[in-house]
Amino acid sequence: MEFATNRKTRIAAVAAGALVLAGGVFLGRTALAPSVAETQGEAGPETKKDHGPEGFVEMDAARAKAAGIATETVQAGGLGAEILAQGVVAATPEGEAVLTARADGAIVRINRRLGDFVRAGEVVAVMESRDAASIASDRSTAAAKLALARSTYNREKRLFEARVTARQDLEGAQAALAEAEAEARRAQGAASALKVSGDGRSLAVVSLISGRVTKSDAKLGSYVLAGTELFRVSDPNRIQINASVLAADARRIKPGDTAVIELLGGETVSAVVRSTTPSLDPESKSATIVLQSQGTAGLTPGQGLRVRIKPAAGAASSTIALPEEAVQSFEGRDVVFVRTAKGFQAANVTTAQRSGGRIEIVEGLKPGVVVATKGAFLLKAELGKGEAEH
Repeated sequence: MEFATNRKTRIAAVAAGALVLAGGVFLGRTALAPSVAETQGEAGPETKKDHGPEGFVEMDAARAKAAGIATETVQAGGLGAEILAQGVVAATPEGEAVLTARADGAIVRINRRLGDFVRAGEVVAVMESRDAASIASDRSTAAAKLALARSTYNREKRLFEARVTARQDLEGAQAALAEAEAEARRAQGAASALKVSGDGRSLAVVSLISGRVTKSDAKLGSYVLAGTELFRVSDPNRIQINASVLAADARRIKPGDTAVIELLGGETVSAVVRSTTPSLDPESKSATIVLQSQGTAGLTPGQGLRVRIKPAAGAASSTIALPEEAVQSFEGRDVVFVRTAKGFQAANVTTAQRSGGRIEIVEGLKPGVVVATKGAFLLKAELGKGEAEH
């Protein structure tokens, strides 16, 4: 009986001890909870620094460029305010030079080939020509006559001053000198125009501008006629964009209106309308709009591209148009990624109609901010990965 009582007493004591231990652990955890929270609170700013606010993707400019992410500055104006047109990069009138043969002759030397850079006044090729020899002969003859006429005039002037000869002899010598000077200028001008060499055997084909050789039809030893095109030189920094638009749209466009040039890879270049043609092309029935780009990077003469012209009257629209790929669907909402100092911040937007690869934004963006266009899906993937890790 006593053994049973002692056994019950020990069991009760063990149970009580277990309850006390459990309670102590529970109380210990409860007492430690604020400390853990404080620790997390101290680590909170560091975590926020690493991951940024919600919807933020940390990415510097170099990494974004390496990933192929392109950006675009948001401008006011919806789809109705933009005029989409196809354009071609062309050289300005002073940005391209056609080098032709100035006389009949054979090409004996070629100094520059296709793609080479040449400077203004540099000899691109040399020709041998009978015309060059004839013009050189005329130049020499005119120079000799000029020397004789000048000598005769000086002699007559001395004799007249000494009262040996009459005035009419002096005046005759003066007229002969003027005639010889005119003939010498003509012969020298002809030789200079043909770029005749000093020995009179050859003439030079000289570049009129600095640039690169974009066309070369000259062949060594070939005989060409005067006026034959031999080379074409273009200055890559002197270019313009010729865009074709319908007649109805052309009436809305004025010089000074802004435009955006779309390049391959999603890059864009700002441009300004320089002029519009007063008449329509007889075949396409379209007007040509001449655009002056703000930069030449990525533009090559002959390159086809698309332009977005924004007439000044359409800039008052409250909507914004962006490439469709700039808008990504994330967790059931449409977002765009706005460029910040350290990365991209997802911003919720409300979209409207789509047309020509563009989409209207009616709410959530303001003009002037920079958003990701091409490669925005990569930012979406980074954001999803960051949210999963968080």
